[in-house]
Amino acid sequence: MSQPQPVRGTHDLLPEDFRAHAHVRDTARDIAACFGYGEMATPIFEFTEVFARTMGETSDVVSKEMYTFESRGGESMTLRPEYTAGICRSFISNGLQQNVPFKAFAAGPMFRYERPQKGRQRQFHQIDLECIGAAEPKADIEVISVAAAILKKLDVLKLCTLQINTLGDAESRDAYRTALVDYFTAHKDKLSEDSLSRLTRNPLRILDSKDKGDQALVADAPVFTDYLNEYSTDFFAQVLEGLDLLGISYEVNRRLVRGLDYYTHTAFEFVTDALGAQGAVIAGGRYDGLIEMLGGKPTPGIGWAGGMERLCLLTELVPAAERPVAIVPVGEEAEKAAAKLAYDLRFAGVNIEMAFKGNVGKRMKRANKLNARAAILIGEDELEKNVCTFRDLDDGTQVEVPLSEIAAKIAELA
Repeated sequence: MSQPQPVRGTHDLLPEDFRAHAHVRDTARDIAACFGYGEMATPIFEFTEVFARTMGETSDVVSKEMYTFESRGGESMTLRPEYTAGICRSFISNGLQQNVPFKAFAAGPMFRYERPQKGRQRQFHQIDLECIGAAEPKADIEVISVAAAILKKLDVLKLCTLQINTLGDAESRDAYRTALVDYFTAHKDKLSEDSLSRLTRNPLRILDSKDKGDQALVADAPVFTDYLNEYSTDFFAQVLEGLDLLGISYEVNRRLVRGLDYYTHTAFEFVTDALGAQGAVIAGGRYDGLIEMLGGKPTPGIGWAGGMERLCLLTELVPAAERPVAIVPVGEEAEKAAAKLAYDLRFAGVNIEMAFKGNVGKRMKRANKLNARAAILIGEDELEKNVCTFRDLDDGTQVEVPLSEIAAKIAELA
């Protein structure tokens, strides 16, 4: 029988990998908390309609990438492919309309059936930030600044470029949509099959096409800024002014869009080419129509999501594993005393390593393999005097220390 392997597109987070994930997650959580974003979690699966409604029935995620299954009760369920829809559903179901602005941070696994690639698996992990109930440009500025602060704390902001654009309000978007349809209809014989299907349903998504023929047409397509009304132009100007005030650099990318109708005004991505082909590490935008689409009252919102795997590949500031202190007993009575000492020190928050068996040599070898900072040796002589031998494994020095003072001695270690 062959050895079992993980499912394609999934991978095990072994302790070293998990430490990198935890560093990204904890850094993001701590920064978000400083901005007033409380951590929450939604279920890993939701009713399929939560995602189908919000991500669009014809989007690639819904039509090709979602892990959807039928429950025993005959209901369609889907493993979450992203966080925003679930958090917005939670906002409605928990009656949080009176608690706006509702500011939430979340982190966890997502699931999409797509070709595994560097930094993106079929089960992958995201950090997520949502600000629901604030219509002002200040909310856009704050949400982007949280992302910038997280990237800066992880020491990867220097590897990223903030690209930003405006999608305007509904009036501006409708005018632009009409102009796009007219333009691409006149060139429909040159469009790819995918873009032809998007022409009437979702023309803005043609601007995202990777087809070279489509890209040639997109280069001469109408530009959104030509269709922005005064309100939308002023809104975007306030966002850029706020970023300038905070010293957050950016590039205006007029081709950066979001294809779904509930997206409005600000769209942005922190992109990097440090992982090969340029890719987004954090991306988001304003979604003023999303809550209403889910059945709630019209409520503005803005947020972003960041890929933890990509952030882990970028950051080099992952803290080293904590070095343990090894306890090495010599003799049966010492084993009992060592077990009690290990329990007390662990309860006090000390990282203690104590092997289950082996002579002194084997136990010390294991301590060195684990990069232990110090060793506590206990034998019959030490028990008679109620002391232990404390050996500094960095400089090789050792001293006798009363057992009652060992915790204080460990605390002295650099």
